[in-house]
Amino acid sequence: MADASRPVTLAAIAGAHGVRGEVRLKLFGEGAEALRAFSVFEAGGRKLTLKSVRPANQGAVATFAEVTDRSAAEALRGTLLTVPRSALPPLGEGEYYHHDLLGLPCVSTDGTAIGHVAAIENFGAGDILEIEKAAEPGKKAARFMVPMTARAVPAWNDDGVTIDAAFVE
Repeated sequence: MADASRPVTLAAIAGAHGVRGEVRLKLFGEGAEALRAFSVFEAGGRKLTLKSVRPANQGAVATFAEVTDRSAAEALRGTLLTVPRSALPPLGEGEYYHHDLLGLPCVSTDGTAIGHVAAIENFGAGDILEIEKAAEPGKKAARFMVPMTARAVPAWNDDGVTIDAAFVE
């Protein structure tokens, strides 16, 4: 099980919306609906209590009990909204949270150490792992992408990710 206390970032406050303390959110998860599962967020050393959230252009608009005017909302610009990993719903077989895979070491099916998961992208056809190879001295670390499919990534757990050797660049 991944570290249950590790914070997971679900959104960032992009700025104020209107004059009554609403904030615009940049979402990093499943959308505005997913935020409704949480009542309290950690926000830069303070707690924010979610009153409402609705989808909006390129994100969402939210109201927090502690933010009552535009200047308070504007002061939160850039603040990350996090919840502890333990607050996320349990996963089913074969499911994963991006948060849990980021930074994990990668090995190929032939046992060769490759590098680590540097990023996870999704351009519409499924998740793609971006793997950063271990850098040689004096050189920039190279990256390559692998589809998160059973063929390309036959196994993963809290200790690392196994990538089929045929997909390693």
